[in-house]
Amino acid sequence: MLTAAIFYWVANFVNATINIRNVCVFIAPIFSANASIASYLLTTEVTKRSAAGLLAAAFTAVVPSYISRSVGGSYDNEGVAIFALIFCFYLWVKSVHTGSMMWACFCALSYYYMVAAWGGYVFIINIIPIYTVIIILSGRYSPRLYVAYSVFYTLGSLMAMTVPFVGFNVINQAECAASHGVFALIQVYAFYKYLDSLKLEAELLSRAVTTLAFVIVVGVAGFLISMQLMGKLQWSGRSLTLLDPTYASKYIPIIASVSEHQPTTWTSFFFDLHILVPLAPVGLFFMFANINGMADKSSDGRIFVILYGTLAWYFAGVMVRLMLTLAPIACILAAIGLSTILTRFSAIIKASSASASTIATTTTSSKDKSTPAPSAHLSPSLSIVVVAGAALMLLMFSFHATYVSSMAYSSPSIVIDAGRTPDGKKE
Repeated sequence: MLTAAIFYWVANFVNATINIRNVCVFIAPIFSANASIASYLLTTEVTKRSAAGLLAAAFTAVVPSYISRSVGGSYDNEGVAIFALIFCFYLWVKSVHTGSMMWACFCALSYYYMVAAWGGYVFIINIIPIYTVIIILSGRYSPRLYVAYSVFYTLGSLMAMTVPFVGFNVINQAECAASHGVFALIQVYAFYKYLDSLKLEAELLSRAVTTLAFVIVVGVAGFLISMQLMGKLQWSGRSLTLLDPTYASKYIPIIASVSEHQPTTWTSFFFDLHILVPLAPVGLFFMFANINGMADKSSDGRIFVILYGTLAWYFAGVMVRLMLTLAPIACILAAIGLSTILTRFSAIIKASSASASTIATTTTSSKDKSTPAPSAHLSPSLSIVVVAGAALMLLMFSFHATYVSSMAYSSPSIVIDAGRTPDGKKE
């Protein structure tokens, strides 16, 4: 509501007279376009290829799962929240790559907007600490990660407390406990790495610091566990259902009775995502294949995309409502997979065409001598078939997204009367 009001105030301030109802009707499509831009930025930041980013933006713009909440007249929290989710993840990856406090502050501001917009902010405040722990355990820790997480956690948590319906839930909710523990962990680990960089020869000091770090980490973890056992930190029913899919049916039947909380069927996956279902694992494969050594900063972003994709697929399988959080990363992974395939097979076709042109223009002194064709793992004919098949898949996805959007998701909360032909058919 605040976002729509700001749009209304700004438009009237610049003498663009517009009705508040029209603002509410078009707010979701506007932020759908913003989500496409955010998908482009995140994909480009991770892959360093604008072609994959453009394909991800195109997928995000028409994917039926997101259109269900961003069609004209759909005035719901998720319409703006998905943009905030993707943009927050882009700013997080950017801050990890650069180690800049400025980008970390922007990430915290985007997280603050997400907290004010939708309860799905819990997903952000859990996936970022999990990612931080993975980076530390894999030996890829860097000062860039320390700056990014410290600034994000501090500013994000303080600003989240100013949202009225959240308040001190940032501290009292068990869903946010992981962020507190990881903050303590990264402080201890950064201090340990600092002392290690000094190359102190005193073995006793090294053991003392290691013991102190272990005691602090175990103490914080024990404190959080004890607070939960005493009931000070409480898990919500939805969160426990995500961790244990049978929890709601056993203890909270009212949650299990809601249709949006049911497990997702395969038909729902293909209905809402279509070709993104088989293409997303291809993108995951290329993300794993391109994880380089510690010297490559962009590998940190690839690890985050892998983690986001893995968790989103699991949560979407447990609860059909979370298909909405899966749609952006499914578009990104599918774009990475399809873009890589098209790039590689197009290169084979281009190389073959250049070789044929060279052979045609080259004259030989004798007929028994010929220029050998360049070696290739795959034939140009097969490459043409693959590229044509990819184009056909994109065409099928376009038709499917248009059909699903017009037939299933064109009943927004703010009803827009559809035009009719003289014989009664929808225009």
